[in-house]
This record gives sequence, structure tokens and C-alpha cells, in this order.
Amino acid sequence: MGYIGSVLTSILARAFQNAELIGYDQGFFGHALTGASVHPERLLQKQYFGDVREIASEVLTGVDAVVHLAAVSNDPMGNQFAEVTTQINQDASVRLARLAIQAGVKSFVFASSCSMYGQADGGARRESDQLNPLTAYARSKVAVEENVKYLDLGTTVFTSLRFSTACGWSSRLRLDLVLNDFVACAITSKNITVLSDGSPWRPLIDVEDMCRAIIWGISRTAAQGGQFLAINAGSDQNNYRIKDLALAVAEQIPDTTVTINQDAPPDKRSYKVDFSLYRTLAPDHQPQVSIKESICKLRDGLLKMSFTDSKFRDSNFIRLNLLRQHIEANRLGQDLRWK
Repeated sequence: MGYIGSVLTSILARAFQNAELIGYDQGFFGHALTGASVHPERLLQKQYFGDVREIASEVLTGVDAVVHLAAVSNDPMGNQFAEVTTQINQDASVRLARLAIQAGVKSFVFASSCSMYGQADGGARRESDQLNPLTAYARSKVAVEENVKYLDLGTTVFTSLRFSTACGWSSRLRLDLVLNDFVACAITSKNITVLSDGSPWRPLIDVEDMCRAIIWGISRTAAQGGQFLAINAGSDQNNYRIKDLALAVAEQIPDTTVTINQDAPPDKRSYKVDFSLYRTLAPDHQPQVSIKESICKLRDGLLKMSFTDSKFRDSNFIRLNLLRQHIEANRLGQDLRWK
């Protein structure tokens, strides 16, 4: 019931038409629909509401594949909820993997992140290169891989998809992602302000292409990369400097200016990523949505919503703001458990 899952449900329903689809979510962001007249979960056969830290083994009975998306999902949230990030992103993820193995789940797909490369000077990072996680979020993703790869996986095929930075349209849109933020700025104020010097590198992947990678992870066998596989998911051509992303958005939204803070220190999170292994192992599930197409879908979706909020960074489109609202309303504790 988040940004990726809202797109994934419909893609899974088309890809596995005879499958029983089961959802599991806390529901923090379930009400945060954008441009959708119905809940995406209508396509599921069953929806559980619960904390992934407490998921019961019975939920996995008879399950063939697990797609694990649940996480404190970006650096600002990870910074504010560092201990909880460890509990949810790391400890609960490893526990879920153990439960899945015990239940005989055939495929476990873990949504990891290229952010684990952190500050990476030199060439594009391959899976075998040294990791340099700079944030609680990135460290949690590294820890899951480090813990799971030493488990006895039994008959489970485990795929850790080190995703590029997500972007693109969703029926639960997030605007705390760099490309999505830039498009919203262009739509509402005709100006994109790059708060850094714009020099850092970042790979991007549209949420639809993330779902294609997930389908590959569900379907792959141990012969395709090994029983445990950590793999960069994205495309070489979508490695962009932040300032070039801003300029790409301005090209698609007329009269948009781009302001770059040349005096700002560079963002230490800068990494180009090599996706050659993913090209080799998943030739039929390669990214298909270009950055231009992602921008245009975001532009068209926001215009259809008559989106005009130039102060959207203070709005519910920013996940951290929504969590803070739940806490201030005494619905949610600082441990991110419902009261």
C-alpha cells in the first residue's frame, strides 16, 4: 500500500493471472491516493493489515513467492527514526526471510538499493565493488544482504534487487524522490532549484521497470545467478548527474528555469552504477521507460489532478510529513506502531 506496491499489484495481476495475490501492510499511507478512483488493492485476493515486525508464520503458509517492499523508505525518515529503521528494514527483513525459508517459499525478492554504494569515486559500481553506505537506510540494506547470504536457504531462491533511485507515476505518488520533486517544482512554480551543486551522479528507474525486475526475481531459478543473488537493477543510460535531471525536466515543461547553487558543497551520495549483470541475466525484463517518458507521465498525472501546491514539500506527498502527522495526532508512536 505504498508507492511501488500500488503499481506492482496491477502488474502482478496481469503477469500471474491465476495466482492468489496477498497483501500485507501497516497502512500508514493507504489513504494517500493520487489520481485514483479505487484502491489498487481491489486486485488482491487478500489484504492483511499488520506490522512487518510481527508478521505471523501462518501468513506464509502455502505461499510460493514473497516480494518484500516494507521499509522506512528514505534517508530523511531513516535519520529521524534511526533505531526503528534498524528494527524494520534490517531485523524484521531478516526474520521474514527466515520465516519464508522455513515455510518453503520458492522465491524471495527483496527491494534493496544502489544507495549502498554511497560515495563512489571512479567508474560505475559493480556488485562485487566495495560498499560505502552513508545513511541508516543504506546501512540497513547492506545488513540484510550480509545476514541472508549466510543462511541455509533450503529451497528458497533469494534475489536482492539493488534498485536505482525510484521515479515515475503511481496511484500513491511520492514527491520526496528527486525526479518527482523536480517535475512538481516545474509544474507549480516554473522553477527547479537544485539545492546542491548538481554534480552528484544517481541512477534512476521508473516504478514500472522496478516491477518488471520484481517479476524476473519471482520467476528466476538458482541457475540464473545462484540461489542467493544481489544484483544492480536499472540501466546504464539512466545514470544522470542531478543537474542534468533538472535540465531534462525543464525540456519537457515549457518556461521552466533551473537554478543551481554553485556555492553548495557537493552531496556525498554520488554513484554511477554498472548494470551489465542485470542485462546478462534478465534480458527479457530490461527497463523500458525512458527518463523523458517518466517525466511526461508525472507531468500529465499532476496536470490531470490540477496540482498547484508550490509548497508541496510541506504536504502529504512527502512520506516523512505523513508520519509526523500520524504522530502529532497521537495515532502513531515514535516507534512507528499504531496506538
